[in-house]
Amino acid sequence: MQKILLTIILILIGGQNNLFASFSAMARARKHPIEYHKPAVNFFEGALLGNGEMGVVVRTRPDAVVLHFGHNNVWDIRLAEDNQEKFGTFQDIFNKINAIPDTVNDLFTVPWYRQYREMCRENYAKPYPRPFPCGTVVLGFDRREVELLGHQLNISNGLCEVNFLINQKDSARLEIFNEMEKDRLWMRLANQKGQLLTNFFNRIHIFPDPSTPREFPKFTILQNEQNGQLGFHQILPYPEPEKYDLQKGHPKDRAIRLIAHMNQSISPASRINVETGDREILAPLERKIGMDSTLILVIQLDEGLAAEIPSAIINTPDPANYSFMSAFEKNQKSWENYWNCSGIELDDDFLEKIWYHNSYFFNCAVKAGGICPGLFANWNYNRIGTAWHGDYHLNYNWQQPFWFTFSSNHLDKNIPYIDAVYQMLPVSRKWAKEYYGLRGAFFPHSAFPVEMSTHPYPAPDWGWEVCETPWAVQGLWWHFLYSQDVQFLKERLFEPIKEAVLFLVDYMERPEAHGPQWGDDNYHIFPTVVPELYANSPLSRLKHDCLVDLTLTKFVFKAFLDATEILKLEKKEKELILSIKKILNNYPAYQIVASEKYGNVFVSAPGESPNVVYNIPNNLITVFPGEEHGLMTSKDTLTLLQNSARNLQVEGGNDLIFQNLQRARLGILDLEKFKRQIKYCILPNGTATDMVLQVNGRYRDQTEFDFMAPMGIWFENFSIPAVINECLMQSYYGTIQLFPNWPMEKEVEFSTLRAAGAFLVSASLKKGKVEWIDIISEAGSPLRMILPWENGCQILSQYKKRQLVKEKILSIRTQPGEKIRLEPR
Repeated sequence: MQKILLTIILILIGGQNNLFASFSAMARARKHPIEYHKPAVNFFEGALLGNGEMGVVVRTRPDAVVLHFGHNNVWDIRLAEDNQEKFGTFQDIFNKINAIPDTVNDLFTVPWYRQYREMCRENYAKPYPRPFPCGTVVLGFDRREVELLGHQLNISNGLCEVNFLINQKDSARLEIFNEMEKDRLWMRLANQKGQLLTNFFNRIHIFPDPSTPREFPKFTILQNEQNGQLGFHQILPYPEPEKYDLQKGHPKDRAIRLIAHMNQSISPASRINVETGDREILAPLERKIGMDSTLILVIQLDEGLAAEIPSAIINTPDPANYSFMSAFEKNQKSWENYWNCSGIELDDDFLEKIWYHNSYFFNCAVKAGGICPGLFANWNYNRIGTAWHGDYHLNYNWQQPFWFTFSSNHLDKNIPYIDAVYQMLPVSRKWAKEYYGLRGAFFPHSAFPVEMSTHPYPAPDWGWEVCETPWAVQGLWWHFLYSQDVQFLKERLFEPIKEAVLFLVDYMERPEAHGPQWGDDNYHIFPTVVPELYANSPLSRLKHDCLVDLTLTKFVFKAFLDATEILKLEKKEKELILSIKKILNNYPAYQIVASEKYGNVFVSAPGESPNVVYNIPNNLITVFPGEEHGLMTSKDTLTLLQNSARNLQVEGGNDLIFQNLQRARLGILDLEKFKRQIKYCILPNGTATDMVLQVNGRYRDQTEFDFMAPMGIWFENFSIPAVINECLMQSYYGTIQLFPNWPMEKEVEFSTLRAAGAFLVSASLKKGKVEWIDIISEAGSPLRMILPWENGCQILSQYKKRQLVKEKILSIRTQPGEKIRLEPR
């Protein structure tokens, strides 16, 4: 009877993912608006809108609404690639550094080395490439009649409402949203009932970004005043300034065009100059707005090759209410589809709010088929969002935001990451071949979404971090583990993994990394650099067999072995497989030392003190992202990891997600402390910034602990939901475990979190007991789960008879598309 009932349910709800969820994720998101109850005059107080490519910051002032436009695909694309003939080869530089006497403790005191490293940094020291802000639109009003109260952002559908009081009595709101499928922003003026109001905005001012370099071609004004259109066109040169002909341009120049189109006429006007008392004409892109009817406004951003973005007014959508509503309905559906992928309902309002806020931000910042965001995603203005070129940093910053995509069931949003790996692949192969003289690909420390022919940062400090190569391709293997898409593995994921493996094998088989000089038969990773530590130490200290290199290299080696078996390539890749197995059978041991307070602990490199303040949480790196250790680890190793966690010191700015995810994987994350750290990092716009935690590492007492906050919107921190997901469910080692770091007395329900093996898992925890578990097997993988019930469970499925299971660990075969429900016996 129960099987019949389940079958009826499955037929009725068709292909929905959230089979048994008693809540709507979209409705839960709606419960957590981001509100600001005064003018948001600061960039970091404004509401964030986005469609995964175009981003908009909605700032408000007592006299205006200000909109800053950015785009993941709009960059100052100029690139310096000088000194390539001076870089030499890895072997030449290695030999010279290796010849420096061990008595030299600081390589930077060696004149030739200091000069060489500074030469290697010259290209990166240029102010370009960088994300290029796409302009600002200001809508002003008369403060004598209108008061701006604040704004509210509905994260369930991306609608921002700026609230006003007219003549001290009537409420009004400016409704603003970003189209999800087009680079357009819509606005309309309405009352609290949604009825259109007569326009009270009296001027519009549009201007290109203040940071536009003087050597750029001057922007072109675009206008059709009678039709209510105003904007500008800006060319973004391809060559560097000394190589650029302003008159001829270049075939690879790019351009942006920002046009505002409203249902009001616009006209030139003047204001009183308070210095002279005379009238003065408004700015070149400033106009008076008609105020005789309602206000509906659409702003469109076009970007691409300059040859394809003409400097001319174009047809934009009709700024009418039906157009506004049509676009909004499409948006509503797009957001509904997004929220249907996964959701949570927690007996912890703060963590639930943070989960939904950051899920919202991630959708605004990333789109399948779009350009992979850099450090600060698609929100920028002036110099905000351009620190460190706003680039891809491959020693965690670039990878971290995409940790969100796997357990949160948004694999489509990992595609831009994969595309970026392919964009880097040619230059990474070239560097491996020409600089290292090895096969495969060596991925750069920093990269840009522009045309590159060499590594942007080849200095023998961070440029020699070996871990960045396996780290770059790790997310590709995760994509397969969580999707089980064999065809995608074959066509898109395998090639970069193999290229990384080829390089790593060759690097570890070099005579300098293996031989009698080591006193063992191991294959070492030498030289290398711990992520952003020990830059100037000699090669004899702290520069071999770093924990992060070893664990990530092992991860990628094992991924390659599994991939060749799945793709039936064992015969074709026989030679490489044998090399990998030989290395793994002679692998360096991880370094363990005795700490003063906490017993034996892991350290990040041989010879390292256990009291080092790390840049990233290095001593727990085997837990994550190495995924060698966790709750399934032996008791002795688990004790060692717990000691390491207690001993760990990190400087801050790089650990909000990283360290807390590691602790969740060990089941030792203090959720209340985690919440306090989030609150320490949170900004008025709802995002979490990078905040310093302590001195005695790279920072001193004179350091401003919030110095990274004004740099931009830190894209990397949008993966906070991944930490919460790991508290609710873990699956990375092939066995699903529920609530490994969640207090059983706190009620929770989650819907379709994604588990390794391509399972979508939903569950409900009420009154200290798991009520039910719902599983969708997308690929028909074998299902293995630690059951949360002492007496086993009953299994309901449309493909099987009702089963009773007594074992503590469930292990069953599944079929593709099978929907399973588990309940306590």
